Amino acid sequence: MAPDGGMRITIREMSEADRAAWARMRGELWPEDTGQAHAAGIDEWLRDGDAWGFVAETADGAPAGFAELAIRKYANGCTARPVAFLEGIWVAPEFRRQRIGTRLIEHATTFAAARGFREMGSDSVIENFTSHAAHRSWGFSETERVVYFRKPLAGG
Repeated sequence: MAPDGGMRITIREMSEADRAAWARMRGELWPEDTGQAHAAGIDEWLRDGDAWGFVAETADGAPAGFAELAIRKYANGCTARPVAFLEGIWVAPEFRRQRIGTRLIEHATTFAAARGFREMGSDSVIENFTSHAAHRSWGFSETERVVYFRKPLAGG
């Protein structure tokens, strides 16, 4: 246990060595994607240098959750450009309600601010009220609601 009575958790940037655990956690957050899609996404994150993954680990090194942060040219509701964007965050069910999500956000916020970013954007599907409440507790404020549309183009 940590001095405050909470669980000892370490937050660190993920690397190539974390691929299997990272893919597993991504699969929990985004189950509609295949393992192959998650592996390709991780390859892109590790290669591009404009996106980072962070893992929350227990004292014995077990992954308890993760967050992904990327640079976007802009984000709806943000005034700064470019903007750091929280692409996803997930905490394993057995570790929820222990401030691990908050710790991941604090780490990502410090990381982004140290790189000169002034804002962090994020999004959530409109019906995910749990995510909305979590974002508010992390210091995010809702800026707008949108409905995205898609139109396939010939040859694509």
